[in-house]
Amino acid sequence: MTISEQQDMDRAVDELAPRTPSGRQFDQPRAEAAIRELLIAVGEDPDREGLQRTPTRVANAYREMFAGLYTDPSEVLATIFDENHNELVLVKDIPMYSTCEHHLVSFHGVAHVGYIPGEGGQVTGLSKLARVVDLYAKRPQVQERLTSQIADAIVNRLEPRGVIVVIEAEHLCMAMRGIRKPGATTTTSAVRGLFKTSAVSRGEALDLISRT
Repeated sequence: MTISEQQDMDRAVDELAPRTPSGRQFDQPRAEAAIRELLIAVGEDPDREGLQRTPTRVANAYREMFAGLYTDPSEVLATIFDENHNELVLVKDIPMYSTCEHHLVSFHGVAHVGYIPGEGGQVTGLSKLARVVDLYAKRPQVQERLTSQIADAIVNRLEPRGVIVVIEAEHLCMAMRGIRKPGATTTTSAVRGLFKTSAVSRGEALDLISRT
């Protein structure tokens, strides 16, 4: 693909990209210019052979990594089925990749998402739970906020009797810089409704999450 063809494709993607209510949208030329300036700032030559396409590549990567900024992630939970199911629904070990907003480096791990449907027994597709994790993760984030956002989206959209979200992640800002402790894992949880008020329900969910 030529540079011109890539630029045409990028423009087409921009035109079709969903927007937030504020109209926020990815600015490809500005992102490329910023990456070029960053390369200069760290002492590199952005015009040398190996770096000539780097601003475009990084901008394209950021477009994908921050795709959750340009849509409402909770919209994916709008699809609901009347299954008259009143017991725990749990999806474990959802791969999760996000970007720490403090250093713009990755943190990654797994998310476990469970809920007990409301009185009507309505459920959403299992893939929708994974998708809402993915979209909230595709923003500059902190793990604590990410965990709460996922839980609150499920509460607001599905009106369940209880929600539990647990995220286990390794942060590269701890592993590759600063304290340099690779392998350290951070665990965060958010509980809503029945999982907050009932130790039995919470214990059942945590037991299922911990099983290998």
